[in-house]
Amino acid sequence: MDPLFTTTDLPLLSNWTNASGVNGTDLDGNQFVQPVWRIVLWAFAYSCMVTVSLVGNVVVIWIIMAHKRMRTVTNYFLLNLAFAEASMSAFNTVINFVYSVHNEWYFGLMYCRFHNFFPVAAVFASIYSMTAIAVDRYMAIIHPLQQRMSSTETKVIVGVIWVLALLLAFPQYYYSVTEELPGRIICYIEWPEYTGCDYRNMYYMCVTVLIYFLPLLVMGCAYLVVGLTLWASNIPGDSSDRYKEQLTAKRKVVKMMIVVVCTFAICWLPYHVYFLLHLYFPLLFETLYIQQVYLAVMWLAMSSTMYNPIIYCCLNDRFRAGFKQAFRCCPCVPAGSYEGLELKSTRYLQTQTSMYKTSRMETAVSAVPHVADDLEPPRFGALSGAGCEAGARGVGGGGVGLCVAAPRRSSLDLTSNGSSSRSISKTVSETSSFYNNLPE
Repeated sequence: MDPLFTTTDLPLLSNWTNASGVNGTDLDGNQFVQPVWRIVLWAFAYSCMVTVSLVGNVVVIWIIMAHKRMRTVTNYFLLNLAFAEASMSAFNTVINFVYSVHNEWYFGLMYCRFHNFFPVAAVFASIYSMTAIAVDRYMAIIHPLQQRMSSTETKVIVGVIWVLALLLAFPQYYYSVTEELPGRIICYIEWPEYTGCDYRNMYYMCVTVLIYFLPLLVMGCAYLVVGLTLWASNIPGDSSDRYKEQLTAKRKVVKMMIVVVCTFAICWLPYHVYFLLHLYFPLLFETLYIQQVYLAVMWLAMSSTMYNPIIYCCLNDRFRAGFKQAFRCCPCVPAGSYEGLELKSTRYLQTQTSMYKTSRMETAVSAVPHVADDLEPPRFGALSGAGCEAGARGVGGGGVGLCVAAPRRSSLDLTSNGSSSRSISKTVSETSSFYNNLPE
């Protein structure tokens, strides 16, 4: 019945079908048949959820893939998260609802195996993408002198996540079968006979720990330390406007990811509690309305796939600009809200304009030093992705693009993953624009 764990094993079905009189059906009838009005209400709820999830996650994928400025470490993991959630909504949620309405399987053995196999892999990929983002934020903020991941390393990590996800889900594919009962066909997982241990319970416990409790523990610890660093401490002697803007940008990114993680945890908690109770108290699941409880719990869990795009749109300027561009044909979207293909925020453009005159003045003053500076490659110290202060902030050295020893501070770049290192001939305008374009 469900996308992660199958409750339609034969003992449970035998209990249901042997309980004569349930829902007014006979011994050989289907005890899961519901009234039409109830099916219509559930169908409406599930169709709305699937539509929002598919549209939102596809737009997120487009925003990241179509704009170079959005191809960052964090956004690559968000891309993987959106792909996993969109795939689960498209390939499993609708089919799972159809099966759960009255517990009859119409889709054959191969899709039965895929139906039991893919959601475990998709949820694993989703939660560990969020875990990877938490670890990346932790390293960037707590250990800014450590080298950040490159885009190639990020793609390798995404590949490893999917390989592990497929391996974890493989037993559900291998043991999935279909069986014909009187008047209907069911899809379930036929676990091997218990000789020394209960394979089913052991597997489900491992899956629950690996795709829920363990990653949430890691993310909770990471974001707790990051939150204490960003909200409860300040770097003495650095109270410049630029520093405050950078700190605000970091807080926005971390706040957005904390909301994403909390939403996932809340949506999936009843689902895991439901199946843990089923493992150890199976008699509780032979009550009359357990099917309605299951449909509600499953809807809440699957609805986690539709919240993330909404969160990105509400808490991130660039994603909001991308959504406005994607839905620019809608009458409720204001005109002119999307500034260029690079999703530059309004504040970025204003800063770029205001710095133009300063850029020309500084470039004129530093014309001679630039000739000498071009002979020496810029030094970025160990601040990967952070860059240097713009020519010692335009004083003392006169070299606008020259990078001196970088001060020890939190990583300044939340979006570029260290790939936005400027050449020493860049102007103050470009460097300042880079610092003012922090939110991902």
